[in-house]
Amino acid sequence: MEITESGTILFRNTMRVTDGHLDDFRQAITRAVDFARAHGPQLMVEVFIDEERMLAHSFQLYRDSDAIRTHWKLSDPYIREVMKHCTVQHFEVFGEPDDDIVAALKTPDGESFPFAVSPRLTGFNRLLTTDPGEPPARPPAAAG
Repeated sequence: MEITESGTILFRNTMRVTDGHLDDFRQAITRAVDFARAHGPQLMVEVFIDEERMLAHSFQLYRDSDAIRTHWKLSDPYIREVMKHCTVQHFEVFGEPDDDIVAALKTPDGESFPFAVSPRLTGFNRLLTTDPGEPPARPPAAAG
């Protein structure tokens, strides 16, 4: 089943890891992702690190703005711990989050950082659209 009408929102966060903090950053972000896997509303979280340039890239896919709000409420302590070891270089939002989400794009301490919002033009996804508590839909049986 392909979904062509999508309210999904993708975050791409580029972070500069503070010199001397690489191991602490790795541990903090791993704990944050483990927490999100167990409790968060994200559909996907991936983190990549370029040790040579001391940059990390985090991608998070959300169903909608409500999922982002839930993530921020649940994960604040984990986000704060990660931010002790890096600074946001650039933050990109792909999709159309609610105005309050855009207005709230700041560090946990309220500092601003550069960001851009790119509204969705077109596309599709094959992600399950059931609620997390519902069993996934089964594909149709093959004819024959």
